[in-house]
Amino acid sequence: MSDTKNDIAWGQLFDKYNIVDNVDENGFFEITSTEIKEFREARLATKFDHRNNLPTLFKKHKLNILPITRGSYVISRFNAYKEFEELNREITKVSFPDYIESIDHENITSEATALNCAYASGIIKDFIEDDGIVPAVSGRMSSLEFDFNIDMYRSTEQLAVTVRNSQIEIDGGYEGHNSLTLIEAKNSLSEDFLVRQLYYPYRLWQSKVYKDVKPVFMTYSNDIFSFYEYEFQDPMNYNSLLLVKQKNYIIEQEEITLDDIVEIMNTTQIVAEPMDIPSPQADSFPRIINLCEKLLAEERTKEFIYTNYDFDPRQSDYYTNAGRYLGLIEKRSQNRKPIYSISDLGRRILAQKYRARQLSFVRLILQHKGFNDALRLWLENGEMPSKLEITEIMNRANMNVEGPRTFKRRASTITGWINWILSLTN
Repeated sequence: MSDTKNDIAWGQLFDKYNIVDNVDENGFFEITSTEIKEFREARLATKFDHRNNLPTLFKKHKLNILPITRGSYVISRFNAYKEFEELNREITKVSFPDYIESIDHENITSEATALNCAYASGIIKDFIEDDGIVPAVSGRMSSLEFDFNIDMYRSTEQLAVTVRNSQIEIDGGYEGHNSLTLIEAKNSLSEDFLVRQLYYPYRLWQSKVYKDVKPVFMTYSNDIFSFYEYEFQDPMNYNSLLLVKQKNYIIEQEEITLDDIVEIMNTTQIVAEPMDIPSPQADSFPRIINLCEKLLAEERTKEFIYTNYDFDPRQSDYYTNAGRYLGLIEKRSQNRKPIYSISDLGRRILAQKYRARQLSFVRLILQHKGFNDALRLWLENGEMPSKLEITEIMNRANMNVEGPRTFKRRASTITGWINWILSLTN
């Protein structure tokens, strides 16, 4: 695997400034935008929304980076990220006002539009549970000055950090009678997020209003709005956030029943397994859909996918291959580098309304004998088949798998996709 532009730039910066030695000796290292810019634009060289986006040297030495002023950053072995947790898999249905013509809630392509839909449909009011909710603050602004402590990697120690006028951005701030809610919105799905995106705005507005300040993360994908409300139990501690509420919403759609799933299982014609594409090893089907949504706008290189989305290089192979296995994603080569795009089939399916779209995905999955037989066994027994049973099913289906250990990993993908299919019936 060739190094990314960030890997190359940070390799040069680590050498020039002896960053690892400085961190070992002093506990941290500060670097300016001007110093970074010698090798790469600082904005591009410091944007790591997920752990997987970190350059190789950061991962190797357990390092993270945070902004501390408008033009400087601190690097150390602190814990900057938080894994998402799911408290609630149920989906609440809401209606969309029929008098609004300027927002197409069936074609949401940006975080801003997703927030506007969530507000117009009453989702934000329902989730926040405060009276008189109105849009209040948004956009870029200065953090002003505050201090905090952050946990160090595999240590009980903390690093004291001072932030002075760092730039922050708030996607949506909504004020009610009792609270100010600050929302970070993403139209991508991930396993973790950068706590700074919630913490810096929280500290700014906690010092400016007397009301409760609620940090909230919102994701939007495949017509589902997912909200996560956090509480910083110790405002001075970057890592003290606790998930206190989580809820999922969808704007009115026709229901999917188990009968719909069974009919597809029984009527879908089984296809031969592709021999040039490995059987899927990508457990999260919602993330496959989300990747297709990302490719809908523009084809992407493998490097772009694992640099900008929450995939490491190996996962980017797994998820693009899973999309290819189903016929949703196409691959071509340019200068010996793989480039991925949405297929015509994928484009047609993503253009469908929610119910038809999900059933189209189900049909693509169940046309493969291994998945069809696994679901059939689940329905017969009322429980998920064991990994051993799924491995036997995969053998009988002639799925393209190498080695017994790989069979077990592929079996978890079958389990994940079957669980997703069954979850559609809510």
